[in-house]
Amino acid sequence: MQFSLQVIKDGLFARLEGEFDLLVADEIREQLNRALKKSAAKHIVFDFSKLTFIDSSGLGVILGRWRQLAPMGGKVTIIGSSPQVYRILQLSGLTRVIIVEEPIKTRIARLKEEIQ
Repeated sequence: MQFSLQVIKDGLFARLEGEFDLLVADEIREQLNRALKKSAAKHIVFDFSKLTFIDSSGLGVILGRWRQLAPMGGKVTIIGSSPQVYRILQLSGLTRVIIVEEPIKTRIARLKEEIQ
């Protein structure tokens, strides 16, 4: 798992590459918490463009940051997920509380179905 953080104004940009699972969830949670405490960030953008898998541990980290930031008016956004990862996010119910951009491939497939 590759993981990088960058603070941009009041936002924290987190790029994840590989598998976001039980093996790395605690470390990522700790790094996110440290970065949030150290900076003035109240929003997080997760870049999942190179994420290949996420399990319930990874989902828990994301939901935990949402619970942490929401009372302050903060937002959590996920961008760049693959159709497979997006489907996991949908099935978990995360897309109902967190802003998750629909993958372009999924959007195109949905539009094709609507046209037919």
